Amino acid sequence: MSRAGDPFPCARQSASYRTGCSWGGEPLAHRHVLDGVTVLDFTQFIAGPACTRLMAEMGAEVIKIEVAPNGDLCRVLPVLREGRSAYFVQHNQGKKSVCVDLRNPDAIELLKGLIAQADVVIENFSPGVIGRLGLGWDVVHAVNPKAIMCSISAFGQSGPLKDLPGFDYIAQAFSGVTSMIGDPDGKPPLAGLAVGDVGTAISALAAINGALFHRERTGGDGQYLDISLVDFYFHAHEINVQTYSMSGDTPHRSGSLHPLVAPLGIYQAKTGFIVIVAIGEQWERLCRAMERPDLREDTRFATPEKRLENRETLSDLIEAWLGGFESDAAAIAALEKARVPVAPVLSVAEATNHPHLIGRGTVRTIHDRGVGTFRIPGMPLRFSDFPGELELTAPFLGEHNTEVLQSRLGLDDARLAALREAGVLVEARR
Repeated sequence: MSRAGDPFPCARQSASYRTGCSWGGEPLAHRHVLDGVTVLDFTQFIAGPACTRLMAEMGAEVIKIEVAPNGDLCRVLPVLREGRSAYFVQHNQGKKSVCVDLRNPDAIELLKGLIAQADVVIENFSPGVIGRLGLGWDVVHAVNPKAIMCSISAFGQSGPLKDLPGFDYIAQAFSGVTSMIGDPDGKPPLAGLAVGDVGTAISALAAINGALFHRERTGGDGQYLDISLVDFYFHAHEINVQTYSMSGDTPHRSGSLHPLVAPLGIYQAKTGFIVIVAIGEQWERLCRAMERPDLREDTRFATPEKRLENRETLSDLIEAWLGGFESDAAAIAALEKARVPVAPVLSVAEATNHPHLIGRGTVRTIHDRGVGTFRIPGMPLRFSDFPGELELTAPFLGEHNTEVLQSRLGLDDARLAALREAGVLVEARR
């Protein structure tokens, strides 16, 4: 039966899984690995929502707390169709939306009630904001000692820069990563994707799952997790930091060829670009594929050090050989046959339509109630006991106000109506 003032009557459903991940007694019919885990999600943009989307994909109940009146700022990012954002839909699959006015004390009390039932509280406001709202770690831990709280920020919750605002590109630049991208004599380019946001999301997921495991194994309380973009980015330096520390030489960007290993880089083929990695025994395989056994004895390329010293000359030889094929596909086939690691530099359109990525579910087609059918990146985590993907949808703004607040806090229709009238709760079909 439709409730008075409820704009989403068809979306209501009773809670199917109990709160908490203490699975004693009768076994649950799990639909995925995080069934029974309740997440209170105070995040927006990418790093936080990407983490909680993965948790939803893994079966957790994610209650997304959106700030009234407009909700997650990503709701206005392109592509928009009839006022609904495909960007928002991608990053918020499987979540329930509760939209409240965080300036109102009644809203804070409601949220404390939800915190009391949560396993995980995750936020990515600027450091200090969640505390000023009255929902910092001290409050969360007092309300629910078992809760795990995770804060995601650009620079972290400690250190001289902790109070600065920041996004992916800010942390990328500060960590020395941007300085390693692009041509040596040009201006560093912006990366065309959110490597830091998504990498930090996965770091947060790893920390949260570790904390959940520790809590269940020990029976102890929850703990506080401080995850930052700059930490993730600096951790991504696989060779640069130790090279500088050991030698005193500052690594620099080297364009399309690797600065320390050759042949390794992006090479011009007949019509496009190809990535080749030929180190160790793969160098020998490349020579065989090129039908140039003489290169192995050539003094310019006889050792890894010599190949690096003469990498431009070696690149010219490789590109001349690649250009002799009738097509890039033929060149790639020759390298694959020789077991040389190789890949075409695909466009987003080519990757999105590649049969391997579609077949693995790396590319996923979804249907949203607002924007229709389109493709998004799929779930990157694979579980043998749960080989399929859950059927998930992104919420409309405040869509689950009634469901969550009635089922978890016992609010009746009159109380919900009063909260809507006072502007504490906001709902909109977007």
